[in-house]
Formats: sequence, structure tokens, C-alpha cells
Amino acid sequence: MCDNCTCGEEIQKNSIYLPEVAELKCKKKMTEVDSFFEFELKGHSLGHLPGQFAELSIPGIGEAPISVSSPPSDNNRFEMVIRNVGSVTNAIHSLKEGDKIGIRGPFGTSFPMNNLKGKSLLFVTGGIGLVPARSAILYALNNRSDYKDITILFGCKDPSQRLFTDEIEDWKKRDDVTFIETVDMTNGEEWDGNIGVITTLLPMLKNVDPLETYAIVVGPPIMYKYVIMGLHDMDFSDKNIIVSLERRMKCGVGKCGHCQMDNIYVCQDGAVFYYDDIKHLKEAI
Repeated sequence: MCDNCTCGEEIQKNSIYLPEVAELKCKKKMTEVDSFFEFELKGHSLGHLPGQFAELSIPGIGEAPISVSSPPSDNNRFEMVIRNVGSVTNAIHSLKEGDKIGIRGPFGTSFPMNNLKGKSLLFVTGGIGLVPARSAILYALNNRSDYKDITILFGCKDPSQRLFTDEIEDWKKRDDVTFIETVDMTNGEEWDGNIGVITTLLPMLKNVDPLETYAIVVGPPIMYKYVIMGLHDMDFSDKNIIVSLERRMKCGVGKCGHCQMDNIYVCQDGAVFYYDDIKHLKEAI
């Protein structure tokens, strides 16, 4: 090492593996268990790509991997929707605007938006799967001329579980986007839309060309098997199906083994995969 070397300091300063401080700037309740959060880093952007995630930490409690829901940006703010399901996320939900949180990342692979230029996009999202998909959806809409047809399908358990309702209404009004949603059941709530699981929407897509379209599938694990079967019925090839397997992740660095599938670590080798590359793994779908 050279005299007075600062290389190690520079590595530490720029390492995605070391947490830095982010400030909570905005917090909004979306459903009974899901809330929207906007965080701000000091002096630089998060530098994420659509589909990546970051580790949020609360000192003395722990950390959790959370998807980034906003598209890439040069500013120093980023958005997440966090479900209150454990000690870490419960602590995050207790934060107030102005509070600080630890963050490291971004981690993982991303939706290959550059490779998909000139193609049509079909987003099939279920429940909180809309959160990571939203990053890619907004990226595509912000660069609308780069893509052909854009179709967005969204399904959730009941109307109270709908996310980003204001944005959904905007998507419905656009003449350059096809948006269709459904709920599994109404639970007595007022609802005049489609009722049924998300696969019931696939037969409605009469003009989707499976040779020119890439399907991006994000949702609960049980959804993938049946959506992929439906896409196969539409003559989609496995090479044109992209999935995000954001589940069972913990450390984000491929050490804890929680997300391991055979020789693949979802947090490092994913969470975004072409289905053709992982269809042989029994644990994947």
C-alpha cells in the first residue's frame, strides 16, 4: 500500500455494501398493510435500474430487502412501497417524515429495458408485484417512443388491495397504453370491473403478437405457474418471458443462503431472470 493511501477510504465511500443514511421525505398509506415511502439521499442518486432492490436498515432491529418502485432518476430521491409484515418493516412503518434510515444497494439484476427497445411489452402484475414492475412501467412510459405496444395487467385480492390508484386512472386514460385490471373477489365493496384471477385477463388480449412482445411477470409465487401456462397458450416462447423472483431474500450479498435455488442466489443472480434460464430449477416457479 502506498504512503498516505486513501484507496480503501474511497472504496468504502462508494461501496453499495456499506449502509448510508437516507431521510424519509414523504409517507402515505396505500392499503391496510402497505405504505408508500419517498426517501432522499444526500448529494447523489441511488443509481438503480428498473427491477433492482435495496436493503433498508433500522439500527438495533435489522434490515430487509425492499424493491425500488420509482424509475431511474438523476435526482437524489427514490420511492418504495413497503408491506408491514415483520419487525423491520413494522419499524419502518413507524417512521415519521424527517426520520433517517440506513440503506445499502442497489442490488440485483434489472429488467432489460435497453434490450427490449423496439419491442412490445406486456406487464402481468399481481398484488404487491406491481411495486417493482412500476419502476419498469414508468421507465417505458417516460421513454414511450422506444417501445411498440404497452399492455399492463394488474390483479389483486379485492378492491381495498389496489395500489397506485391515481396512476392507474391515468394509465386507463392514455391512448398509447392498454390497461386492464381485475380483483379475485369484491368482499362486498363497490366494484364494477373484472372479477377473477389475473389469468382470466389473458384471453382478452387479442392483438398481442407473441413474437414481438416480451411478457414481464411479477407477483406472488403461486401466480407464476398459471400465468406462464396462459402465456404458453398464447404461443409465447420461454425466451420472451421475464420474471422477477423477489422472495426469500435477506442479506442481499449471497451469504445467508435464504434465496438459494440450486447454484443460483436470487439476490445476486436475480431477482430478474429470463424464464428460459431458470425453468429447469424446481424451486424457481
